[in-house]
Amino acid sequence: MTRNAPLALPPDEFRRIGHALIEQIARHIETMPDRPVTTADAPSRIRELLGQSALGEHGEDAGKSLDQVAELLFDHSLFNAHPKFWGYITGSPAPLGMLGDLLASAVDPNVGAYVLSPVATEIEKQTVRWIADFIGYTSACGGIMVSGGNMANMVGFLAARRAKASWDVRKEGLRAGAQMVVYASRETHTWIQKAADLFGMGLDAIRWIETDDELRMSVPALERAIVADRDAGHVPFMVVGTAGSVSTGAIDPLGAIADVCKRYSIWFHVDGAYGAPAAVLPEASADLKALALADSVAVDPHKWLYAPLEAGCTLVRDVKHLSDAYSFHPAYYHFQDAGDGEAPTNFHEFGLQNSRGFRALKVWLGLKQAGREGYVRMIRDDIALTESMYRAVEAHPELEAFTLGLSIATFRYVPADLTLTGAEREQFLNELNTALVSRLQADGDLFVSNAVIRGSYVLRACIVNFRTEQADVEAVPEMVVRAGRALMEQLASR
Repeated sequence: MTRNAPLALPPDEFRRIGHALIEQIARHIETMPDRPVTTADAPSRIRELLGQSALGEHGEDAGKSLDQVAELLFDHSLFNAHPKFWGYITGSPAPLGMLGDLLASAVDPNVGAYVLSPVATEIEKQTVRWIADFIGYTSACGGIMVSGGNMANMVGFLAARRAKASWDVRKEGLRAGAQMVVYASRETHTWIQKAADLFGMGLDAIRWIETDDELRMSVPALERAIVADRDAGHVPFMVVGTAGSVSTGAIDPLGAIADVCKRYSIWFHVDGAYGAPAAVLPEASADLKALALADSVAVDPHKWLYAPLEAGCTLVRDVKHLSDAYSFHPAYYHFQDAGDGEAPTNFHEFGLQNSRGFRALKVWLGLKQAGREGYVRMIRDDIALTESMYRAVEAHPELEAFTLGLSIATFRYVPADLTLTGAEREQFLNELNTALVSRLQADGDLFVSNAVIRGSYVLRACIVNFRTEQADVEAVPEMVVRAGRALMEQLASR
């Protein structure tokens, strides 16, 4: 039989279209600072550009298809790598990480079992150790690479539930014991709601702990809630501390929370998806460095380690808690030792996935390229640039600065001639700044997101971007005010 494989590419053809694509990517990176952050196209426009609503009966030329989709992506996307992209928390992707993804997909290891991915498995193990050492966590920990912050936190959540249930929760389920409850501040990311929902505990299992004036978890309120739950016969199994909240970059008093968890034998988890890498800085706060006391930590290398999406990581002080929570051994798994008597690491035993891609490579390459000192410089620069933006906002009479934490600044536009007062003023400013965020995102000159701080709707800029320069942040006040004034003119003309 002569095999017909339309997906195969002759080596010379692969080289030709591959070299052309690399040249296109290099040109895209080179010209990006001079282009909009996004074209903000409507879905209908994108569908029109894609055309061909039905799959064709016959295939098309590979090089032509690749060239067409590259042009679409480069002309109609939002660019995380743009110097003025400061929305949400997505890092500017490192070029070496881009090539790492290409290499990883070329070998295509299934990093679910050692026998399927010997080199990739050991690189992932080394990457986990390097991340732990980088943030000041014990390098004797175990861990696993996952897709991002939601999954990184959820892996820790299930490990904690298994470790702190006094019965076999995997076998008998939640009904076999008392109500298990988890504690988180009101600034905690929504992953905690997804976890409580998806894993059968229900949203009522979450105890939302009030925050202080700096939007950090109140430790006295935490302890009161724990005592009340214990008295009611519930099982407090996990406290979530945040190292860099999504809205403002707030860092919970992690050291004090660790003390409470130790006193009541509760699993201490730190959501450090955003802020944990800043613990590498010698000047980092004691609260941030106290993440070293946690039973588990979530970190997102595609945030402040500048890896391309997707790259999350869960670190667990005792790796046995991961296998306790996730391991099964069906008959169709035939994964023997590594040949030298050493038990291999099979990552399917550490998390939710069996089939797993080689996410660790791009992170490993970045850590090797920049080293600890290089990351210290880049993270420190991001923080300094955010502080410069905040000071520039403070100095402008039509902008009101709100918060500054890690590399997040929040502020809002306040028209110079605004005469409203009280609740009416706040409602107007909330509506105006809501419209302003949408306008700025659509215009493409810069990209910020939003936060709601004690009822005030504000603009939010988060710099995890090694391409951002001083001139970029100094331009923010005038760009925001110009857009704000244009909105006010529209309102006045109605």
